[in-house]
Amino acid sequence: MQPLATTDPSSIGPYRLLGRLGAGGMGRVYLGRSPGGRTVAVKVVRSELAEDTEFRTRFRREVDAARLVGAAWSAPVLDADTESPVPWIATGYIAGPTLADAVTEFGPLPPSGVRTLGAGLAEALDAVHRLGLLHRDIKPSNVMLSLDGPVLIDFGVARAMDASGASVTGSGVVVGSPGYMSPEQVLARPLGAASDIFALGAVLAFAATGHGPFSGDSAASLLYKVAHEEPELDGVPDELRDVVESCLAKAPAVRPTPAQLAARLSPDGAAALVRQGWLSRPLMAQLGRHAVELLDLEAAPLSARSEVTPAGAHLGSAYGSFGPPRAPSHSFGMEASGPRDAVPGALAPGARSAPEPPVRRGRRRLLAAVAVLLVAVVAATVVVLLRPEDKPGGATGGGPGSSTPSSDANTGAVTGSVPAAFIGTWQGNTVSTNGVPNGVLTVTVKAGRIGENVGDSTVDLLGVLNCGGTWKLVSATTKVLVFDSTAGDPGATSGCSKGATAERLTLKDPTTLTYTTNDAGAGRPSGDLKKIK
Repeated sequence: MQPLATTDPSSIGPYRLLGRLGAGGMGRVYLGRSPGGRTVAVKVVRSELAEDTEFRTRFRREVDAARLVGAAWSAPVLDADTESPVPWIATGYIAGPTLADAVTEFGPLPPSGVRTLGAGLAEALDAVHRLGLLHRDIKPSNVMLSLDGPVLIDFGVARAMDASGASVTGSGVVVGSPGYMSPEQVLARPLGAASDIFALGAVLAFAATGHGPFSGDSAASLLYKVAHEEPELDGVPDELRDVVESCLAKAPAVRPTPAQLAARLSPDGAAALVRQGWLSRPLMAQLGRHAVELLDLEAAPLSARSEVTPAGAHLGSAYGSFGPPRAPSHSFGMEASGPRDAVPGALAPGARSAPEPPVRRGRRRLLAAVAVLLVAVVAATVVVLLRPEDKPGGATGGGPGSSTPSSDANTGAVTGSVPAAFIGTWQGNTVSTNGVPNGVLTVTVKAGRIGENVGDSTVDLLGVLNCGGTWKLVSATTKVLVFDSTAGDPGATSGCSKGATAERLTLKDPTTLTYTTNDAGAGRPSGDLKKIK
């Protein structure tokens, strides 16, 4: 990631900008943070494209369609303004590298990793194609790697640009990437879903070997080979060669559909392969390290911003058709269209999208991979032993380890139901007892009595892990609520804990709750939560 330049805005819409992720023919992508603390990628469209009426019309349609995409292996649109003088899109940010970066630094993926990659991306394409969308620019720099699986980014952007007349043919703007375009793209023939499958086959060849299936010293040479010569698949494992070859067939009708490809690679679904562990330990360690670094990232003051803004600079993993990332840049970010991190999301003028949608999975604890990364950090810290009365659930009673409120006057008068002061949605950063950032916790509390499910929670660690749970009220006073929590989907993510016997919310003031828990698996996190609605 690059620092903001003096010419860069400090915010886009409600998002505070922290740095630059990338730039190219479509526009510029920034790393930003929402008012609620979520890290996002914000893409700002180039002003000349914004002035093209036909582009804007198509762009709105593409953005609207992208919002409908619900594939598990693509990225979510969170917010957008397609009517402003300079349109922008905010998408979910994933703390992971592009496939291009990962292969450059760590080498080709093992066969199991390639299989997982192909199955996940095929499932994403199946969902997108059902909506009538084409990607048109699948390449290693548009595929992100995360602990939860592969993420395909930038749905619909290339297609939106394709409709902008003269703007599309302007200098530096290309629909598709040489070496990863289908023969029908190269020959300017009608495109269908099979075109994306061809590009996916080329990406799988790259993931397995470290190079694309077509080589050449110029774009013209690459395009000729794509259209007229057979792919170079030396190094592709035998167990995957037939699958890759079928995707790279010159005739579109011969290629498998996304659903057929996904079934061939993983009959039980891509998630089954992800749960078995699909990334190498060094890469998982890097993911964890960057996730922790990003939690503490703040916007640089204007005086610290760069004075130089290289035209067309490419910055690692940014969602969007911004060309190949700079060799190992380690700027883990992205921006996409449609699903969990895909292309733009469109809104009416000045309209805001709904609050960032939480991903409901089991209540989160740090993944083993992230924990391994943090060992060095924890080892370097001085562990301060708390006095019994200072520990959660200690001598004063009523702490996270207790399901019964203490008789301390600070706990308030006992009630049998949720007081009105607690009802609403609360959000804030949490930190484990050893000082390690534990992600953004969002809790929604509704009216109800003891024994009823009155709360829902989600935890988001920069997209590395998203978990959620349901909270049952155990005890209530006018100042303290204690809950038992259970995982929303225990099998969804191996890094999520199963819940805790005492989630505790203490009313600090009308707009703030203090959260504590006895969940050892999650590191007994705590923190202040602000009311957001």
